[in-house]
Amino acid sequence: MNVVWGSGLGVLTKVLSAALYGIDAYTVEVETYISNGLPLFDIVGLPDASVRESRERVKASIKNAGFEFPVKKITVNLAPADRKKEGPSFDLPIAVGILSACGYVPSDLSRFMFLGELSLSGEVRPVSGVLSVAMLAAKSGIEYLIVPYGNVREASMVEGVKVYGVKALSQLIGFLNGNAMLPEIKRDSYYKFPEYAIDFSDVKGQENAKRALEIAAAGGHNLLLIGPPGSGKTMLAKRLPTILPDLTFEESLEITRIYSVAGLLNEEPIVTKRPFRSPHHTISTASLIGGGSIPKPGEISLAHYGVLYLDELPEFRRDCLEALRQPLEDKKVVISRSNGRYIFPADVSLVASMNPCPCGFYGDAYHQCKCTPMQIKRYLNRISGPLLDRIDMFVEVSPLEYASITNHRKEKTSAEIREGVNRARRIQLERYKGAKVFNNAQLDQHHVAKYIRLDRGANKLLKDAFDKMRLSARSYFRVLKVARTIADLEGSDLVHSYHVAEALQYKANFPVFNG
Repeated sequence: MNVVWGSGLGVLTKVLSAALYGIDAYTVEVETYISNGLPLFDIVGLPDASVRESRERVKASIKNAGFEFPVKKITVNLAPADRKKEGPSFDLPIAVGILSACGYVPSDLSRFMFLGELSLSGEVRPVSGVLSVAMLAAKSGIEYLIVPYGNVREASMVEGVKVYGVKALSQLIGFLNGNAMLPEIKRDSYYKFPEYAIDFSDVKGQENAKRALEIAAAGGHNLLLIGPPGSGKTMLAKRLPTILPDLTFEESLEITRIYSVAGLLNEEPIVTKRPFRSPHHTISTASLIGGGSIPKPGEISLAHYGVLYLDELPEFRRDCLEALRQPLEDKKVVISRSNGRYIFPADVSLVASMNPCPCGFYGDAYHQCKCTPMQIKRYLNRISGPLLDRIDMFVEVSPLEYASITNHRKEKTSAEIREGVNRARRIQLERYKGAKVFNNAQLDQHHVAKYIRLDRGANKLLKDAFDKMRLSARSYFRVLKVARTIADLEGSDLVHSYHVAEALQYKANFPVFNG
């Protein structure tokens, strides 16, 4: 039973809602107990300030919906009581619990889960994290999910639960009493493939950089673009999402869940484009990686399955850059707090850009560098060796010649490049079937030994390069993985010496100042 009557003691009701833990949702039982005594409205169960303030919103909403608010002792418990609850999403379930205890709505609401913020007038406002709650409801066998009308398209992307959107508390009361109907929203018409406003056909010249971006997209590799100001580093990086493989529906749901928790979904029901996040170099570590008293996803998680672009890489704070090392390796962020561990996905393609020196013109044939040797050395040393070790490809981006800017040659479009990238990714998916690996960048040492086959010339070239370039073990395996991607773009089962040679070229491009 949803309502328990105590003989002369009061009325207890239970209504289901949900709260967020990282990007996952867990069930919260909203217990409402109304008894005789001095008028009091108290909320327990580790509520934060916004949850405690729901008392005034709920009281005004019930009155403005045309119902009498009980002048009795009201205690609301949010169970489990050992987890911190935050946000205004409990307004609606608290109001429904009180109305149920007063007999204004049916007592048995065990098939329902409620979520929503209330205004003083009784309107139901959108909240964050609804997609995660919808997934929880479907997994838990909840039949009906009641959400704000502004969130209904987002929640409807999940199968296995009937989703209804409400605009006002009075509308919900009519629905629960069988006096009004709410349309059930279907997802079919909402999922669509993206169209990009930018395209690689806009890029003149820069064939070497475009080739590197194609390889990075095909294998999921990290990339650093190095060149003077105005050479087109940012323009190239912004176009990388347009050649990444098409998002699957499951990947879209995962990205949407992160954006929903972060409150960045706006009015779109689902994210259909690969994310491109470009934080400013003044960003804090918590904003980049994720954090807070109750941790929220950072920029690296918001770039999940997409691109994290760090422009002017040496200008970022050292602690921010060092904090990236573990997530880039593990493809997830783990934040530990006294109340538990929060895990946020972070499977990103890192693209960074930098100048070769503080003024930007070191090594430029047409501009004189004004930096001192010590300034250049200090500038390059801002990026640690361990972080550079996690970058697969270093690419020089040179200024364009006049002839390249003015030529009218037809450049390859993003769609044409993406076709080759998709083909290479399909090869990788087939090769790693059953290994829980989806691209070459995700291979560990065991997988490299099992799946990457080199001919005799490639083996010899790699051995010579390892000795002469003094590669670390991590760099060695990254060169192998890039070479495997180059071979996949060509459709070759075997990695040849020229595949390794191209991969080594990208590893040797980081500027070293010997002044």
